[in-house]
Amino acid sequence: MTVALMWEARAAHGRGEELLAWARAQRLVPGPLRRETFRAPQDRVLVITWWDAAPDATLPELPEPADGLVTRAVHRWRFEPVDDE
Repeated sequence: MTVALMWEARAAHGRGEELLAWARAQRLVPGPLRRETFRAPQDRVLVITWWDAAPDATLPELPEPADGLVTRAVHRWRFEPVDDE
């Protein structure tokens, strides 16, 4: 089964590029099947990783960034694919 982990954070004012660089530098061991990194207005960074695992499996995840780099706690969600009807 495949599960997708979503990690999303909003950078402190003026620190969007720093948060993006920090997120891109984080290594996950073992590595995911696939990893994509996105940015959005208001200095938001989104990382989605795909794993060959059950939805409740213990998997490596990106940590919380250092104090002062983000405006709030990181949002995290897990998704599993559904068949198109």
